[in-house]
Amino acid sequence: MAGTRLANDLLGVEVREAAPNKTRPGCYVSRGAGVLLTLAFLSTLVATALLVYYYSPGTREVHHPAIAPAPSNFKGSNRQRARPSVPPRRRCNGTSRKQSGRKGATRTTTTTLPTTTTLTTTTEEPFEDENVRLPETLRPLHYLVKLQPLINGNFSILGYVEVEVEVLHSTSNITLHIADIITHNDTVRIAVPGDVDGPGFTILRHQYDHDLQFYVAHLQDPLQEGARVVLSMEFEGHLNDQLHGFYRSTYRDADGTEKALAVTQFQATDARRAFPCLDEPGLKATFEVYLARQTNMTTISNMPIVETIPIADQEGWVWDHYDTTVPMSTYLVAFVVSDFANLTTTANNKTLFRVWARESAIQQAQYASEVGPPVLAHFELYFNQSYPLPKQDMVAIPDFSAGAMENWGLITYRETAMLYDPGVSAASNKQYVAAVVAHELAHQWFGNLVTPRWWTDLWLNEGFASYVEYIGINHVEPTWQVMEQFVLNEVQVVFGLDSLESSHPISIPVGHPDEISQIFDRISYAKGASIIRMMNHFLTESTFRQGLSDYLDAFQYGNAEQDDLWEYLTVAGHRAEVLPANLTVKIIMDTWTLQMGYPVITVNRSDDGTTATVSQERFLLVRQESSMDTHEYKWWVPLTYTSQAELDFNETQPKVWMRDSQDQLTVSDLPTKDQWIIFNLQQTGYYRVNYDLDNWELLTSQLLQDHTAIPTINRAQIIDDAMNLARAGHLSYDTALGLYKYLGTETQYVAWAAALNNLSYLKDMFARTGGYGALKRYLLDLVVPLYESVGFEEREGDPLLDQYKRQKALSWACQLGLQDCLHNAATAFAKWAASPENITLISANLKSTVYCHAIAEGGEEEWTFAWRQYLNSNVGSEKNRLLSAMGCTKHVWILSRYLEMAFSESSGIRKQDAFRVFGSVASNEVGSGLAWSYLQDNWEAIYEFYGKAKSRLIQSATAHFNTMQQLKELRLFRRERGGDLGSASRAVQQVMERTKINIAWMDTNYALIVDWLDRNGYSARLSSA
Repeated sequence: MAGTRLANDLLGVEVREAAPNKTRPGCYVSRGAGVLLTLAFLSTLVATALLVYYYSPGTREVHHPAIAPAPSNFKGSNRQRARPSVPPRRRCNGTSRKQSGRKGATRTTTTTLPTTTTLTTTTEEPFEDENVRLPETLRPLHYLVKLQPLINGNFSILGYVEVEVEVLHSTSNITLHIADIITHNDTVRIAVPGDVDGPGFTILRHQYDHDLQFYVAHLQDPLQEGARVVLSMEFEGHLNDQLHGFYRSTYRDADGTEKALAVTQFQATDARRAFPCLDEPGLKATFEVYLARQTNMTTISNMPIVETIPIADQEGWVWDHYDTTVPMSTYLVAFVVSDFANLTTTANNKTLFRVWARESAIQQAQYASEVGPPVLAHFELYFNQSYPLPKQDMVAIPDFSAGAMENWGLITYRETAMLYDPGVSAASNKQYVAAVVAHELAHQWFGNLVTPRWWTDLWLNEGFASYVEYIGINHVEPTWQVMEQFVLNEVQVVFGLDSLESSHPISIPVGHPDEISQIFDRISYAKGASIIRMMNHFLTESTFRQGLSDYLDAFQYGNAEQDDLWEYLTVAGHRAEVLPANLTVKIIMDTWTLQMGYPVITVNRSDDGTTATVSQERFLLVRQESSMDTHEYKWWVPLTYTSQAELDFNETQPKVWMRDSQDQLTVSDLPTKDQWIIFNLQQTGYYRVNYDLDNWELLTSQLLQDHTAIPTINRAQIIDDAMNLARAGHLSYDTALGLYKYLGTETQYVAWAAALNNLSYLKDMFARTGGYGALKRYLLDLVVPLYESVGFEEREGDPLLDQYKRQKALSWACQLGLQDCLHNAATAFAKWAASPENITLISANLKSTVYCHAIAEGGEEEWTFAWRQYLNSNVGSEKNRLLSAMGCTKHVWILSRYLEMAFSESSGIRKQDAFRVFGSVASNEVGSGLAWSYLQDNWEAIYEFYGKAKSRLIQSATAHFNTMQQLKELRLFRRERGGDLGSASRAVQQVMERTKINIAWMDTNYALIVDWLDRNGYSARLSSA
């Protein structure tokens, strides 16, 4: 308000000078002062108008092009253009810090008066009240997109687009999505197809709504229903560094020369950052793409190149013209401009299959090249639907926010998700590559061929891909036993999140981009996969596949909702007579997708054991006293079970359905009381099981006598259920921990992993308490025999799960301070430091443990050596291991420096990897408090670094909170930062609930477990004598 202060100062001087004159009452202002006052007032008015015009984030009327128009010969399919001289870029519609659409965010609206003066008002309103969807008046048919990204210039994107639309309802405007793009409004034309340069329709005005990311062309005359028109325009975009939209990345080649590339990441709402479009998944169209490049680079898009055309008057530049796509959603369009190398093969002798990577890393793409084609071919058989495109490219990107993206015909990956070096990478890295490749190829059918109408049914994409990826892996690597791993990696993991009151239904209405981002979580992926696996088992594999095939055939190149899938699966189920005639898949599955959570099934047997009362209730770790949730949670539950007499664990079709209207039911045909029963065979049902105490004791006795009578998956289930039931207060820890006595004879990784994963919670809760020493001795007594049985050194030829078992044993032994483990780790690291060029001195499977604990036990010298190896490594998985390990140091000053480096553009740590660094420091007992303080103190800088709040940082910083003081800090954090949280708001709600649960758990169980440890020979007390 500098102008106001100047006017007041001048007025004050004039009043003081006029005071002696008594002949005129009031304040006298001289003519000169009046002129100055008038000029000051007008200057203030103009400045205010300019500020409102240029910085208001709300709707703006635009009457002139934002920058000078590009040459007209830029547009058109076969037209060439001179390379324009681009002025410095002015972000007319860049993203502001406080966006609307968040609760408590600032919403700016405008009113245009006849004088064209803009009045601005500010209100507070939640995004739930805002309709962010496009008007339902138009349907896109075809896009022509021409883009020239100046990768080696000022990072501008010079663009031209034609969008052909069909008018569904008469309308006087055309609305497109647009973000971070400058439109050349004098080039915008709306004409009939085939006559883009004709007279066209008169545009009265151009409008941009920042909050909704809408560009609107208002027409003089309405477009009539059934008409087809083409909107064309030239525009300028920007290759950002935020890892979304059309963005830039860099890497250094073998000579140390920095190279640039450009790549896209459009899901869910970022195609609009590359070109104006109708950016909703239900609005499919065909795309004809032209990408300009320098001749020393290559471009890739969804379809093959049909021709390459030199650009007139731009020496060294060409257009790559791509074949027209099949109908597809905007978020699946993709571009890559790079100097990458590739490996080429074919799938089914018809689909060109290429993998791309940095030239110095291309051989690491060999494994992806080997597994991709057979997985693609297997999915064609599994879905009974041919892959519809002539080629499939997969590209490893140095900077990539997600694990991978399923763009149709052009899948993009983070390097660690596609590259594997057998001499450097661990077995887990190999499985990760296979899993991500299979996941993304599954999307070519579920997500690409048939796409959800809206993001509410995102889980149809991600849940199916997350389940079917295991089928793909099992096809190419059958010895890995991945279907057993599914229970560990998906079911038991997502149970934790879905046992919170702050969970969400798997199918959830969303609108604002922040809401959409929130549901890309474990519920959509892992719960989606888990309930699809359950459905596969209650329908049977053959019926399930038939229903999927019919569904894909009916909706190919279109959009669907979950009810459409249910209909086709119901028809298949009734035809195969695996589903009762009066029951539909919708009736069953709506109870699993439209309400959150899952049940615990409680089985109480009769006195003689031959019958049992079965009841269901929602499983919650803690039921909040202040909860406002009054919904009555009930599910259609497929009950499978067997007994000690039957031992039939393969019959996973339900013997009984428990309806959502039933509080309980009675199961008969059970054995006598002296024989155990087990429900939820192979843990195919998405629920936990609790038993009466007698049955728990029978199961414990069976595990001690002969644990192999119960299959590995059900052993893992029994332990996981028991420990979580105890955690929630449904079962005593005496019973749950009693199951662990049999582990001395357990040999299978899946069962051991389930047992140790659950003990991690106890270890984390006890870490800063006086009882930790007693718990540590108990844990060592469990782990040392396992450590000794597997040995520190790798054995050639070990099956994959034995390798995982060794990794798990060594990790726990070193964490618990077993001296033999720590000595071996330090020795191996020292040998490597003496011969750093020998990257195979340490077994790849053991590197994570060796690196972490050698650095933890060492000092600055060990840390600096690891940093040098990180900078020198050409293998993404090795870089990841080193980044994680450097967070293991016990030196606070090094950890503090490391956090600063993580969020610095020039440190050598990529933006995508800052999460890994932060998470490693946060999981370090020495660094946990430091990470939380750093996040709070540097919130503004971190926000600007990413352009938005990141839930992963909040989750990792608070993972082990279990005190009232920490809960108070969380509440203060939410209060102070609520306006910035955006898509991280649900994560904050969840970590607060977890903290409350941890506090309640400590109040209820800490003393009980200390007592249990004492009674079992692990006293926490010291002698007072």
